[in-house]
Amino acid sequence: MRTRRAWLVLAGLLACARLAAAQTLPRGQVIDAVVAAADSAQSYALYLPSAYSTDRTWPILIGFHPGARGRAIVEAYRDAAERYGFIVAASNNSRNGPWEVSARAASAMFVDIGQRFAADVNRIYLTGHSGGSRVALEIALANKQFAGVIASSAGYPDARPRASVRFPIFGTAGTEDFNYIEMRMLDRALKTPHRVVIFPGGHVLPPPDVAGQALEWLELQAMAANLRPRDDAWIARAWAAQERLAAAAGDSAAAVHLLSAMADDFRRLRDVKAVEARASELARRKEIKQALNREREEEDRESGALEEIGRSEAGLSDEALRSQSLRQLKKMLSDLHAAATAAEDSPARARARRVLRVVAMSAAERQPDREYLDLLRQYSLPGSARRGG
Repeated sequence: MRTRRAWLVLAGLLACARLAAAQTLPRGQVIDAVVAAADSAQSYALYLPSAYSTDRTWPILIGFHPGARGRAIVEAYRDAAERYGFIVAASNNSRNGPWEVSARAASAMFVDIGQRFAADVNRIYLTGHSGGSRVALEIALANKQFAGVIASSAGYPDARPRASVRFPIFGTAGTEDFNYIEMRMLDRALKTPHRVVIFPGGHVLPPPDVAGQALEWLELQAMAANLRPRDDAWIARAWAAQERLAAAAGDSAAAVHLLSAMADDFRRLRDVKAVEARASELARRKEIKQALNREREEEDRESGALEEIGRSEAGLSDEALRSQSLRQLKKMLSDLHAAATAAEDSPARARARRVLRVVAMSAAERQPDREYLDLLRQYSLPGSARRGG
C-alpha cells in the first residue's frame, strides 16, 4: 500500500534547500534534460523564462508525464510560462507503473530544483497528464506546501470526487477524453477553488490557449490568497477578458457556466454580485434551464453506463451470474459501438466513444475472462487497448 508519509520529506527538502550560487542554464528555451546532481539516473526537462535571474524568486510548475516525456509537459506550458514568469520543470523518469519509480523521480527533482533555482517556496505548483496527474495530486494531497495543481486528463489517485481540498485545482480534458466524465464529476463535487476547462480533442495535454488560462487562473488564485502582490490593472484585464468570453456566448447554457466560473474566480478580488445575478437570471430561463438539465443528464448517463458495465464485469467472476453478465455486456458493448460509429457527431456519439475507451483501458487487469476480452476486441475503437491514466 502506498504511504504518503514520504511526500512530507520530499516537500520539506524542496522548501529547505539552498540556492546554488551560479546559474549557467540557458533562458527562454526548452532544455531536454537537466541531470539531477544527487542522482545521475534522474533528469527533467526545463524552461526558464527569458527574464529569469536570481535577484528574485519565481513561481514554479513541476510536472509528471505518464510516459516519462518531460519535454511534452514543458512544451505545453512554455508560452504561458514566458508570459506569466513561471519556471517549468517535468520529470523524464516518472511514468505509469510502479509507484516507487515516480517517488524516486519526484524526490530527485524536488531536491535538485531547490538547489539550483530561485523558486518561490510559497508558489510551488504541480501538474501532470493522465497518470502523471494522479502523481501530482497524490503529492499535493499529502502536503501543505503546494500552492495548486493543474490536473490534465485525470483526477485524484483513487479517482473519487471530493467536496474540498486545501489547494486550488485547474482541471482540463478533451471532449473525447476517456477520463472526461471523471473530470466533470470532479468539477461537480468540488466546492473549494477550482476550474475545469473542456476543449475539443481527446486524451491529450491542454492546447496553448488552455495552458495559458491555467497559469492565468493560478495567478488570480495567488493574488486572492496573498501569495503574490495584488495587481489591480492585471485583475481588470483578466476580468475584461472573461467578460468578453461570456458576452460572446450570448444567452446560453455556456454563458451560465462562464459567468458562474467568473464569479468564483474573482470572488475574493472584487464585487461579483452583478455577474452572479446575470448567471442566475439566465439559468432560470426555460430553454436554458432545459439545456443545463440535458447536460447533467448526459453526464449521469455516462457515469451510469460505466457503473452498469462495472457491475456486469463483477458478475463474470460468479459462475451463477456469468452467462447472464456476458449477455448483458455484449448488448451494452454492441449498443455503445453502434452509437460510437454513427456518421453524425452528437453528444451521444462522443459519450459512447468515451465509455468504450474507458472500458477497454486495462480491461485484462480488471477482468481476465477470455470471452469478455474477445468481446471488447470486437467492439473496441482504434487506440482503445493501450493503458492510460
